[in-house]
Amino acid sequence: MHRHLPPISISAIAAALLLCPFFLTSCSKEVEVVPENQPPDHHGVPTVATQNYVNRLFIDLLGREPLDAEMDLEVAALESADLSQAAREALVTKLMTSTAWLEDDSSYTNKYHIRQIELYRARCLEGVSDAYIDDAIGIAQQNALADSLAGNTGGSPDLQRLLALRAARIQYRDGLIGVDEVMRRMVFNPIYDQINMNSFNYVNATFDNLLFRYPTQAEFDAGYTMVDSNTPALLFGQSGQNKGDYSGIITSNTEFWEGMVRWCYRTFMGREPSSYETYGVLPGLLADHDLQRVQRAILVTDEYANL
Repeated sequence: MHRHLPPISISAIAAALLLCPFFLTSCSKEVEVVPENQPPDHHGVPTVATQNYVNRLFIDLLGREPLDAEMDLEVAALESADLSQAAREALVTKLMTSTAWLEDDSSYTNKYHIRQIELYRARCLEGVSDAYIDDAIGIAQQNALADSLAGNTGGSPDLQRLLALRAARIQYRDGLIGVDEVMRRMVFNPIYDQINMNSFNYVNATFDNLLFRYPTQAEFDAGYTMVDSNTPALLFGQSGQNKGDYSGIITSNTEFWEGMVRWCYRTFMGREPSSYETYGVLPGLLADHDLQRVQRAILVTDEYANL
């Protein structure tokens, strides 16, 4: 026996079937595309990390934090270039070399060289200030005047070395002397002599401060002979016979330049360089004595930037 559905039931079922695609379509979520609203791709680096990098560069190179306007400007420039190596190097170079006037009547390059001299003084002279050096110059001038009135016309070597030490920053900034001459002046002045009294301590201190090691017995004997006895001796293949000659030799050999590389890594990275890192930059440094190039190579790395 077959049961027949009433006509109204069949019509209702057919209508429901016809409306199903409509309901399914109307329930789907539409994707709204907003033009020119794509988020920038900084390789997953948050803005705060870029700000930390800029802040660290300013402190390490200039000895101060960036102003708000400087921070905004440099972060925008780095992020617009996706923090590329070229953008980082441009910022580091700017902080080292820009002569553009700043509101505090200075420039980035002037502040950079002030900072470098401060670091070199901390390394060799226990961080003595300009005022301390000026006081020492004043005393030396008085002594030189007294000697002159007493008929001593030989001049004052101490005064000349102090004046050279005081002038090192300006002459270094203006390209008149290199970092090797700057470091020679750091260890060839009466203040360094007072810190490291007697020839025994002086020779050991110069090796430790500049080469990060103590001399062998043969090296010590040669250095001591020059410094203490004004007698000719041979050190690092170079001949000298007084403290002036010795200070020139200790700042002009291959180990001195390797020591500068190590100092840069210790200062900026807080660690010793690997052999690969050292010999990646040392040949060029021996050729051109461009320490800024070594510093740039360090300061643009992801490790330094903590990216």
